[in-house]
Amino acid sequence: MEVRMAREVKSKELGAGVFDFGAYSVPLFAFSVLLCCAVLLVGCGGPNAELTAVDRIRETPAEARKADLLKLLDRKFENPDAHFELGLLYQAEGLWPKAEYHYNVALGFDPAHREAQAAMVKLFLERGDTAKAKTYADIYMNQVASSASQALRLGLAFQRQMFDDYALTCYRRALQLAPNSAKIHRQIGYYYLSKNDKVRATEYLSRSFQLDPKQPEVAGELGRLGVEVRIPRKTETQTRKLDKIVEQSDKET
Repeated sequence: MEVRMAREVKSKELGAGVFDFGAYSVPLFAFSVLLCCAVLLVGCGGPNAELTAVDRIRETPAEARKADLLKLLDRKFENPDAHFELGLLYQAEGLWPKAEYHYNVALGFDPAHREAQAAMVKLFLERGDTAKAKTYADIYMNQVASSASQALRLGLAFQRQMFDDYALTCYRRALQLAPNSAKIHRQIGYYYLSKNDKVRATEYLSRSFQLDPKQPEVAGELGRLGVEVRIPRKTETQTRKLDKIVEQSDKET
C-alpha cells in the first residue's frame, strides 16, 4: 500500500509531460520519438522491406498473392520483383498481354532481372511466337556474354523455366569466362544431377570440390554418388582442436 501511494505521489509530481514506468520515468517527447521509431522500423522493415514482402507473398495462394502484390505495387510501383511475380500469375492464367506488361515493367526498373528475362522467353513460346522467343533469348544471352556471374544467373533462370539448351549455353559461357570457379562447376553438377546424369554430375561436382573443399553439401552429393571425398588437412586439424576442447569441457563438468 505504501509503495503504491508513493508511486501515485511520484506520478503527480512528475506532471503531464512525463510517463512513469515504475522505477523509470520517460519525458513525453522522448517517449513519442521512441514510439515513432518503433512504428517506422516495424512498418518499413529497412531497405529490403519490399523484397521481404515479396518473399512472404510467394507463400500465399494465387488469388491472395495477386491481391497482396497489387497492394505492394500501390505502395511502391518501382518494385521489379513484385512485377515479376505478378507477371507469373497472369502468365499461368493465360493472360499474356498483362504478363508481358509486368515483365517489361520489371525489366524497366531492373534491366538485369534474369528471372523476368527467362519468363519473357517462356511467355513468347507459350503464345506460339517461337521466332520472337529465340530472338529475345539470343538478346539476353548476348547481354551476359562478358560476365561469368551474370551468365550463371541467366542460366539458372532458364533452367527454372525448363529451357535446358539455353541454360547449358549460359553455364558453358560462364565456365569459359571463369574456368576455376567452384560455384559454376557446382551449379553445372547440380544441373546434371537433376537430369539423373550421374557421370557428368560427378565430374563437375568433383571439380568444384577440388577448387573449394569447404563445401559440405557438395561432399554429401559426391558421397551419395559413390565418390570418396576427404576433408582438407587444415579442416581436420581444426576439427581435432574443437574435439579436444569439447572433451576437456566434458571432463570439467
